[in-house]
Amino acid sequence: MRYIDHHAHMVSRTTDDYQQMALTGCVAVTEPAFWAGWDRSAADGFEDYFRQLTEFEPNRAAQYRIQHYAWMAMNPKESENRELSRKVIERIPKFLGRPTVLGIGEIGLNRVTRNEVATYTEQVELALEHRQLILIHTPHLEDKLKGTRISIDVLRKYSKIQPGRVLVDHAEEHTIEMILEHGYWAGLTLYPNTKVSPQRAADIIEQFGAERICIAGACDWGPSDPIAVPRFIAEMRRRRHPDALIHRIVFENPVQFLSQSPKFKVRADVVNEIAPATVAR
Repeated sequence: MRYIDHHAHMVSRTTDDYQQMALTGCVAVTEPAFWAGWDRSAADGFEDYFRQLTEFEPNRAAQYRIQHYAWMAMNPKESENRELSRKVIERIPKFLGRPTVLGIGEIGLNRVTRNEVATYTEQVELALEHRQLILIHTPHLEDKLKGTRISIDVLRKYSKIQPGRVLVDHAEEHTIEMILEHGYWAGLTLYPNTKVSPQRAADIIEQFGAERICIAGACDWGPSDPIAVPRFIAEMRRRRHPDALIHRIVFENPVQFLSQSPKFKVRADVVNEIAPATVAR
């Protein structure tokens, strides 16, 4: 089954991972800007990273017939440093016009500090100014509920934000209802330890349905799985859910959200090979 991973940190993965993803049906990934595995010391380091996301990775992915898109941001993990954050945010606009950049992300909170909230708020305003899609990171474990609430509170201060153009990622059982009820998209992240398993993701779909929900592996520097989405597909099939429903979650939903950026296009050969009978209505 064809799928799109809307959150994959491919700079941390080998070309073997691209190959494995391609063999299991991945046709496109979008890569949010994030931590490089260590804290960077200067804005020049971020600019080099943004160039890697927009120049090198699309070519590397293309070798395996995977389309690669990116998001630009000062990531939550390093946004505590306000001086550095301001310098990085000043450099983001010049990358927003690049052909594979879909929006601002991932932004949000890590330890839910005042500095992080300030940096997050500035980037929400940047997205509004440049009419960009927004991808939000919510904190791990014990800070998940508090961080999600604060993230949404900030968004709701801006009447010009269209909720359907915001995806709040790393949702879990205790936060997804809050995200969906405000009209945002919710992302379920399949991690072996700190987020949800394919089994928990299937449970959430059974409880909340498939509307405005996307699934991603978010593979990065830590323990993670580049073919997490196919494992979710296998779990849904094991539970005898129809392929039309699964296809909607792993392909149609991300296409619906991401296509709000005119830059996001699924290759014509991919669209043409999907039989109408597999499309959920």
